[in-house]
Amino acid sequence: MIKILFVCHGNICRSPMAEFVMKDLAAKAGAGERFVTDSAATSTEEIGNPVYPPARRELAAHGIPCTGHAARQLTRADYDRYDLLIGMDSANIRNMLRICGGDPEGKIHRLLDYTARPGDVADPWYTGDFSATWRDVLEGCTAILHRYTACK
Repeated sequence: MIKILFVCHGNICRSPMAEFVMKDLAAKAGAGERFVTDSAATSTEEIGNPVYPPARRELAAHGIPCTGHAARQLTRADYDRYDLLIGMDSANIRNMLRICGGDPEGKIHRLLDYTARPGDVADPWYTGDFSATWRDVLEGCTAILHRYTACK
C-alpha cells in the first residue's frame, strides 16, 4: 500500500482535487486498496473549510464527489505517516520542506514532476481556470497511478 498526501497552499482547490482524482482513478483501475490518499495545506488560512465551490464544481463535472473534506495543515508527523508528499508548486515544496524539517527520505515531489512536462500546477485561486488545473491534476495523478501499479 502506498500512502500519498497531496499538498497546496490552502487545501481547498488543488490538493483536494488531486486527492479525490487519485481516489477515483485508483478505484476505476481496480487498485483502490493499494492507495491511501489525503490532502493538506501549508498555510492555516482555510483550516476547516470545504473544497472551494469552483473546484467542487469542476470535480462534479467529471463525476467525482468530494464530500466530507475539511482543510487541514500539514504537520511534521505527516512526513513519517505518508510515503509520498506531493506539492502542487515550488512554493508549496519550500514550505513543505520547512514544515517537515527537510526531506531526508526523498518523499517530497511536485505533482507534475511525474509527467513528461515537469513544473507547477497553476493555482486556480489566482488564474480562475479550474479546467486547466483539472487537466494538470489528472495528468499528474494518472502518471503516479501508472508508476505505482505498473509492476504490481
